[in-house]
Amino acid sequence: MINRVLIRIKVIQLLYSYLLIEKHFMLESQPTPPTTEKRFAYALYLDLLVLMVKIAGNIEQRGGFRPLFATRFISSVNADDTIKALMTKYRVEPFPYQALVGPLSEKIKESAIYRNYVKKVRSDNDSETVWQEIFNIIISPDPDLGAVASTLPNFSLRAVDRVRNMMADTFENFYSSAGNLSDALKQLRISLSKARDLYFILLLLPVELTRLEDRLLDENRHKYITTEQDINPDMRFVDNQLSAHIDANPDVREFVEKTKFSWFNADSHTLHQLLKAIKESDIYADYMQFPATDLATDCEFWRNVFKHIIFNNADFLETLEDKSVFWNDDLEIIGTFLLKTLRRFEEGNPDNAVLPMYKDDEDARFGEELYSDVIKNKDIYRSMIDQALDHTVWERERLAFMDVVVVMTAIAEIIDFPKIPLTVSLNEYIEIAKSYSTPRSGQFVNGLLASVIDNLHAEGRLAKSF
Repeated sequence: MINRVLIRIKVIQLLYSYLLIEKHFMLESQPTPPTTEKRFAYALYLDLLVLMVKIAGNIEQRGGFRPLFATRFISSVNADDTIKALMTKYRVEPFPYQALVGPLSEKIKESAIYRNYVKKVRSDNDSETVWQEIFNIIISPDPDLGAVASTLPNFSLRAVDRVRNMMADTFENFYSSAGNLSDALKQLRISLSKARDLYFILLLLPVELTRLEDRLLDENRHKYITTEQDINPDMRFVDNQLSAHIDANPDVREFVEKTKFSWFNADSHTLHQLLKAIKESDIYADYMQFPATDLATDCEFWRNVFKHIIFNNADFLETLEDKSVFWNDDLEIIGTFLLKTLRRFEEGNPDNAVLPMYKDDEDARFGEELYSDVIKNKDIYRSMIDQALDHTVWERERLAFMDVVVVMTAIAEIIDFPKIPLTVSLNEYIEIAKSYSTPRSGQFVNGLLASVIDNLHAEGRLAKSF
């Protein structure tokens, strides 16, 4: 019932809020005033970060997977412009600590820290603290590191202590920049659960509108002065078979029992307004004039009521918005699944007509995996965007932030979900950009993603093609 189209939209909406207010990770800046000791300490600090990046790239498992290189900390450090400049410098100049990369890599591979981390990676439980543990327990105390550092000009033990403090501040900054991913994922689960709730409360409308009409007809029978129509009303609407099937469905009953939801109790005004609109419509008039009705005509009637009356009723849409910030955005997709469900009732298997929340386990995991992937690799994906951007036409700082979020999410899906065809991902995110960003966003996202895909193919990082 909750398909990947809706999941993508939910992920992008929540990522937009999360990334807009997050604290960005930054390396320590050059200490002031720039004394000889402070300059040495800062140079050592940056070189240690380069050393960690090199070690992370040096430790491979079978198949070429580099678990420490894939961590969010190394990704964040690697995306920093100062570190990028240093890495470029050390391609042409000797790196002072190059001889330590191999031995330290071996020490790390043999450590309990690394073995425990690999186990956590296999169980999809990434540990954010792994690099702080590696630095404090393995890298910083290494005697060979101290020996190399002591040969460099302006070395001092006080400068080394300053570096340790700078590294501690860097890790603290890194953790705080992460926000609380578990809270964000919880919010995603709540949002998807609300979509499921919307599906059920829409299903309840035929039941409760039928009950309301039955109640009103009964009141008319007991008026002081009655007419023939009051005493013997046409009960076709009240007795429609679809409402009875929905009311008896075990999934619907479970939802009502669990949530105690009732349209009449929650918003009887809206219920009365909808019933009035239905009874004043040509759809209702035609239905009541049929010579006879059956389950098929009842289902067709309610499909028309939803499509032409309920989904276009301003009071109803306002009520949805008041009840949940998620529901108006969800209505188009959930409404489609509601109409599909009515057809399943018509096909004659009412107990199994209600759709499951997800098609399969892959869909159930898709949202959280996609969301987490963007958060962990956002700096890498942003650098891919900057690399693909035509800077003669677009300025990085003036990009619509929603466009950036859409493209980063698309990149995550393209790279990390190999079963999803490239054309599907591209088309889905172009449509999302058209709906949720600026008028030019669809064309912009199309062009930018095409450039990113070309770059990934050229680098040999993407196997699938159009």
